[in-house]
Amino acid sequence: MTNILRIDASIKSEGSVSRRLTDRIIARLTAANPAASVTERDLSQGVPQIDGAWLGAVFTPADQRNADQAAIAAKADEYLNEVRAADILVIGLPVYNFGVPAQMKAWIDQLARKGETFTYTETGPVGLLTGKRAIIALSSDGTPFGSEIDFASGYMRHILGFFGITDVEFVAADKMVFAPEETLSRAEAAVDAIAA
Repeated sequence: MTNILRIDASIKSEGSVSRRLTDRIIARLTAANPAASVTERDLSQGVPQIDGAWLGAVFTPADQRNADQAAIAAKADEYLNEVRAADILVIGLPVYNFGVPAQMKAWIDQLARKGETFTYTETGPVGLLTGKRAIIALSSDGTPFGSEIDFASGYMRHILGFFGITDVEFVAADKMVFAPEETLSRAEAAVDAIAA
């Protein structure tokens, strides 16, 4: 059975282009594989920022954690286990101020754990979350996808690759303010062409 993890980050509950595209991607994937399971994580509901307490919690052996550390580590493990269980990640990525939303960055920070999602070797870092596919639905008002002012897509490709997820494809509805209907139509056609 295929496990799909859907990640949304848009702060818009209505009218979100990235959510509209993740809806369509999920519909395409599940139509092709009706037995697939879908886990949904809406980052707009809030993701704890990492801090000193987080660092102490996740790097303290489980049997040595106090109650506060156990609670912090349990949340971090929840995010991590969702990604570990997924065969496909479908990520809605609205571009905010030329980069990823703060809640997306917080989620990534929760995942970035040496020995869990990556390790260092004599030849450099090695990602530990291999064998997964990521489909990213990027939306932006004015930022052109892949341009020198797009600090979101390159970052996502890099950090996922750092974790070992190198099969990454983008569907972009970028520069929406200039030709919204045409741009959305083109992005939806790209979704319809995704290999399911």
